[in-house]
Order: sequence, then structure tokens, then C-alpha cells
Amino acid sequence: MGAEEVTPPPKHSYDGNTIMELSRTPRPAPFLNAAVRFASGDDAPRAFLERCLDAVAAWEPAIGAFVHINLDGARAAADRSSVRWRAGKPLSAIDGMPVGIKDIIETADMPTEMGSPLFVGWRSGRDAASVAALREAGAVILGKTVTTEFAATEPRGTRNPWDPTRTPGGSSSGSAAAVAAGLVSAALGTQVIGSIVRPASFCGCFGFKPSLGAINRGGSYDYLSQSCTGVLGATLHDTWQVARETAIRAGGDPGWPGLVGPAQPPAAVKPRRLAVLETAGWGVASPAAQAELQDVVARLKRAGIEILTRHSNAAVAALEVAIIAARPLSTGIIAWESRWPLNTYRDRDAAKLSRAMLDRLEQAEAMTIDDYRTALVERARVRGVYAALVAQCDACVTLAAPGAAPIGLGSTGDPAFVVPFSLLGVPAISLPLLHEQKLPLGLQVTGFEGDDTETFAVAAWLMQELGDPHG
Repeated sequence: MGAEEVTPPPKHSYDGNTIMELSRTPRPAPFLNAAVRFASGDDAPRAFLERCLDAVAAWEPAIGAFVHINLDGARAAADRSSVRWRAGKPLSAIDGMPVGIKDIIETADMPTEMGSPLFVGWRSGRDAASVAALREAGAVILGKTVTTEFAATEPRGTRNPWDPTRTPGGSSSGSAAAVAAGLVSAALGTQVIGSIVRPASFCGCFGFKPSLGAINRGGSYDYLSQSCTGVLGATLHDTWQVARETAIRAGGDPGWPGLVGPAQPPAAVKPRRLAVLETAGWGVASPAAQAELQDVVARLKRAGIEILTRHSNAAVAALEVAIIAARPLSTGIIAWESRWPLNTYRDRDAAKLSRAMLDRLEQAEAMTIDDYRTALVERARVRGVYAALVAQCDACVTLAAPGAAPIGLGSTGDPAFVVPFSLLGVPAISLPLLHEQKLPLGLQVTGFEGDDTETFAVAAWLMQELGDPHG
């Protein structure tokens, strides 16, 4: 690509009054709903982008969702898309969609800093596979969204648009905040513990972590064996369309078949049986969050859905036992896999690594290869226990977080409800259907490996049955 001017975002500031000038409720910017008017000329991608930029101007000073914004590049891409739509030749259903890219993923026209002082201003000079695919589909890449340090646990200042005193979650913090506030219609995220589903829950947008290997991670600095590239979106349909358009152009990870599914978002399918999982998160969930899930279960039963729990089904009970240690098992695997490059980063400048990263490296250096191999065997065993549920139910549901986003920016929140499904490598979707403290709380739907389409179909039915907040 030729050189393009990269326009920096406004400086992140918040004085307590900023949010009072904004709409009380963050509003996403659904794209597919608007695109039906592009061909007729009643709307256009450039006009859609300008509405998103109005939201950027209003919200970005308060929430700090972006680390880099390329206004000139985005406007030029939106203009080209507008021409294609008027000619009746869009490149895809997402041609013209404003999209954010988590700053762990390479972009040719902007730095990739990975949330680390070690990489300030660093450029690879290329697009990641997912970004190249989005450009081929006509998407408008607006900017790089804030990530925690190396997509791990150290926050980098993004605030929750529902309440800037609260965390947006991590590590796809900027992506979730940007989508929730309507700065973009969708954004790429990554998840190895809970970095898509949890921030989607806290910020009130849709979050899709696909089956392991479903979207090519080439050029994404999250090479860990549980990590997936996924999508945070304004609507369930927008979320699916971005994931599919990316996957059909970039494929999956090497050796994986990639995301399989229809050209259009999967139609809603009413499930016959759903397993309701408590996970280790139930013990730390707030009473209000527990009540929200219990209300969902009651409504599903009234709709004629058979509900399986640990108390009524042996396979569910076996799974609950198997995933109870999902977090320590995952952190051990991740620590070993992070030994390189953290050891080289420490040698380069340990002062620019957070305490959390140094602790991860210390854990890795205390492990042996046999410790890692033992953990992989246990992970495979747990995945087998979950796979046995495929004969028992159509999908599983649980909370996406123990409650609303916690106050404070020093932590990204408790991942207890999301880590099991990263360990399992299965599709997981956060639906913005629940509330706690009048703030968003996601209902998490999980499926089985490779059954992403079926999981979306169940999710679509749940949105219909329980109420889609965005229409």
C-alpha cells in the first residue's frame, strides 16, 4: 500500500463531566440494516462512516477505545465503497463497514504496538491475514483498538462506555468499547482466556469466539494454542457476516478447515435441549446475576425447551467437575507457551514489562516440558468430556461474567465463566440480553467444535425469544 497519513485520535481524557455530555445509553451502529439502502442511493458507506466519526468525536475522549485512527484512509475506502454500491457491484455484504482492528493484529497503514512500551510505533509493513481479507471484502479499516499488554492482563486505559469508572474488560477492551458506542460496526478481537466474550458482556455488544482455528491468525501476535481470532459486533448478523467474509478469504489457521457456514447469517433454530452450566463462576457471581440466569432458564422452560443441569444429567455433572480447574490448567499452558518471546523481551528491557508478564515468565521458567505435556493430556481429556454432551443437547448456556463490569481500571474482571470454553476450543457467543446494576451482562451460548453455524442458529433463536436490544 502507498503511504497514508495516520491521524491520531484525540487524547484520552476524562474529568467526570465528559460523559454527562453524551447520550446516557451507548448505541451501536448496525451495518447490514443500513446497507439495504446503499444501492438505491438513500444512504451510502461514506455517510455511514461520517455518522460513526461523529460518535468517535463524542465518545473517544471519554473512553479511549483507539490507539491509532486513520481518518484519511477510512474516508478514501468509504468513498470507493460508495461508488461500488451505486454501480451495484459491492465486493461483499460488508463492503463499506467501518471496522476496528485489535492492536495485537498487524496493519500495513498503522503501527502494531501490542499494548507494550517495547513496541511503540512499531510497524511490520504488512496486513495480517484477517485484515487483508477484510480489505478484500471492502471493509473500511478505521483504526487500531486498544489491547492490554500482549493481549494479557495489564490494562491500557480504555473505559467502559456505560460508566467510564468501570473496566471495559480485556484484552479486546478497545474493540468492545468502540462497537458498543457506535464508533465502528464491528471489530476484530482475540481470545485465549476470555478476551472477546467478557468485554462484550461488560460493554453490551455481541462477541463471537469461534471454534479453534476458524479464522486465520497469520500476522496476529497471539500464537498461543488456545487463542482464536473472533469478532465483536453491533448485531448478531453483523458479527456473523464479518467472521464469514474474513474466513472465506483468509481461511482458518494452517491445518484447520476454517469457519464453515452459509453466506447469510444462520436462521434461528429452536433448540430441543440446552445444558445450563454453572462453571466455577457460579460461586463468585452476584445474586442479581444468578437471578438473571435463573429467569432465563424459567423462560426457556415455558417455551418448551428441555433444560439439563448438573443435578439432572450425568454428562453435565461430569463436565462441571472436569472444568472446575479450567483456569489454572489454562494459565499453566499459556505460561509455558509464553516463555518465548517473553524471555527475549526481558533481556531487551525488563522495565518495560508489567509485573504480570514477569510473573508469567517466572512461572514458565519453573515448569518443565513434562509439566506442559501433562497439562495438554488433561486438556484433551476435558475436551472429550465436553464432546460427550453433543449427544445430550443442542448447545449450552451460562453467564458471560459474574456480574456487571467492576468499578476501577486496574483489572479487566473475573474470567471464571469464560475460561472453560477457551480451554475447550469451542464456539462461544455473548448475547447482550441480561442486566445487573442497570448495566450490561451477557448471556453466553456455547456449542461444539466446528458447529459454529449451529451455535449461531441457537443464539439467533434466543435473541428472538428473549428480546434483541438492538432490533
